[in-house]
Amino acid sequence: MTMASPEISPAAGGAPPSGGTSRIAARARLEEALLPSLVALLVAAIVGDALIVSFGQAPAAVFRLLLDGTWGNSYGFGQVLYKATTLTFTGLAIAFALRAGLFNIGAESQLAAGGFTAAVVGLSLPPGLPWIVMLPVYVAAAALGGGIVGGVAGELKSRFGAHEVITTIMLNFIVLALLSYLTSTYLKVPETLHTTEIRSGAVPRLADFFEPFHGSAANLVIVVAALSCATAWWYLFRTRRGFELRAVGLQPEAAEYAGVRPGAVWTRAMAISGAIAGVGGLNFVLGYKHYYEEGFAGGAGFLGIAVALVGGTHPLGVALAALLFATISQGGLAVNALVPKQFVEVLQAVVIIAVAVSVPEVRRLLRARRRNA
Repeated sequence: MTMASPEISPAAGGAPPSGGTSRIAARARLEEALLPSLVALLVAAIVGDALIVSFGQAPAAVFRLLLDGTWGNSYGFGQVLYKATTLTFTGLAIAFALRAGLFNIGAESQLAAGGFTAAVVGLSLPPGLPWIVMLPVYVAAAALGGGIVGGVAGELKSRFGAHEVITTIMLNFIVLALLSYLTSTYLKVPETLHTTEIRSGAVPRLADFFEPFHGSAANLVIVVAALSCATAWWYLFRTRRGFELRAVGLQPEAAEYAGVRPGAVWTRAMAISGAIAGVGGLNFVLGYKHYYEEGFAGGAGFLGIAVALVGGTHPLGVALAALLFATISQGGLAVNALVPKQFVEVLQAVVIIAVAVSVPEVRRLLRARRRNA
């Protein structure tokens, strides 16, 4: 991502950009946004075909079965939406931090902290309160839980220069161990690893409105995820704070010279990043099981790193990448009869590697072509 250059005013001796120039610039941005990811997916598909052939199966049959088991039926599609909801939150959290030049590896613990805080709030409420009234309370509680964990890493970065990769990794161990202790000591249902069920404000599932989704875990937290993407886009690209955040991510020394305080931006960015991940915990706690359970994150915080990178750290790209990885994850259950279940994990890794290799190279070729033109 590059910072947009200021327009040259006529008074300064330059001419305003013509409509043709603006269209060319818009087309160039669109090419750089779409083509690298499409090439990466094509490379991943070719490698996936080779893997399927090595298992003695026909690639067309395997991918057809994968699509039939996900987008081809209502239950499978519902499960894709459920998994994509959590991945959208974790991917968006990591993308937000990356825009500030920070690598947040702690989305796993931030997700768990948000889910735990929301569950504690739910257990303290009287039963029977309507979800539409209580949802903002749960969102605030989950954001607070995740935001505290992320904010600690941001403060350590800005105050002491501690690298956020190290601090967020260590906080994963500390926070998850602390939540395990609190759950097992004070809140656990005997002979389980989860708290008692919350009795107030549980979010309806999509099946309550659309019967074909019956049995799937998809729920209305997906609406919160969509609103989070829209809000993150507005904050990053339409506010002064967002501009400062992106400026620090591009060049902190230049941003500081312009009057921006990088330390304050880092603390704020990590706190918001943690809050976004924390709200993702509602997908399980409020929309699915209605209790906090140890290990419910299931690696979604770490997979969010891949979602953020494949999505180009843009909120819309993150949402699309979350759908892609959710489809691959759910599709693994459908194709298990033809290929080993490890195939899905390998395919996810291939997508990540393809993006890491293809995106810089394709962008370099596009820019070289424009220079020659």
